[in-house]
Amino acid sequence: MARPRPAPPARRPNRQTETTSAPAGDAARWLYGSHAVNAALANADRRPRRLLATADAAASLAPNPPIRPEIVERQVLDQTLPPGSVHQGLALLADSLPEYTAEDLIDRAGPASLMVVLDQVTDPHNVGAIFRSAAVFGVSGLIMTDRNAPPLTGTLAKAASGAIEHVPLARVVNLSRTLRTLQEAGFWCIGLDAAAPKTLEQAVGSGRTALVMGAEGDGLRRLTIETCDELAKLPAGGTFTSLNVSNAAAVGLYIAFTKRGG
Repeated sequence: MARPRPAPPARRPNRQTETTSAPAGDAARWLYGSHAVNAALANADRRPRRLLATADAAASLAPNPPIRPEIVERQVLDQTLPPGSVHQGLALLADSLPEYTAEDLIDRAGPASLMVVLDQVTDPHNVGAIFRSAAVFGVSGLIMTDRNAPPLTGTLAKAASGAIEHVPLARVVNLSRTLRTLQEAGFWCIGLDAAAPKTLEQAVGSGRTALVMGAEGDGLRRLTIETCDELAKLPAGGTFTSLNVSNAAAVGLYIAFTKRGG
C-alpha cells in the first residue's frame, strides 16, 4: 500500500559542516584536470591555495583566475600528484568544499526536486560520474553514507568533470533514518532494483523524488530496501539486465527528468 505523502515541514536555518572524512594532507586537496580545476576556480565556496600549470595549459584557464598560476614543467605536476593522474597540465590545491546535512538539502529543495541517494557506493570513478549526471539533470542534492563511500579527492573530481562544484553533498551516518527524514519532507523514495515489478517510468511522480542506488554487486542493503517507498527497475530489452551503477544513475535520472517534464 502506498504511503500517504506528509506535508513538508517548516524550513530550518541552513547549516554547513566541513567534511571530516577526507584523508588528511595536501594530496587529498589537490584537484587536477581542465574541467575540475576551472570549475573549482569559478566556485566562490572554494579557497584556492596553489595553482600549478604548464605554459600551454595556463592559456586554457578562464580569464582572471582568483589565484596566479605557477608555471611549471609537466614533470613537476607528475611528481606532485598521485601516480597516473591525468592532469592535462593543471593542478589546484584548494580547501575542501563545505558539506551539508540532509536537512540542509531538504531546506534547499523545491516542491518538485530530485535527489540522489547512494547506499555505500565506494568507487570514486562511479561516484564522480554520478555527480556529473546529477548536475546535467538538475539534481538538487546528493546524499551518501559516511562510511563505505569515497572522499572528494582529485580522482573523484576529475571523473565528475567539475560537477562536484555544482551539486551539494551530504554525508549521513544512518541511511535508513535519512530516508525517513526525506519521506517526512514529502520525498517519494524509489530504490533502483533490477528485480522490481514496476519500471522507474511507472514509479516516478511529479512531486519531490529521491532515487536510491546501491553498490555495484551488492545493490541496496536490506534495511534500505525496507525503508524505500517502492522499488523500480530500469527498462531492458535483452537477457542481460545489469548496468554499472553510474550508467544506471544516468539512465534513471534521464527517465525521471523527462517523465517530470524536464
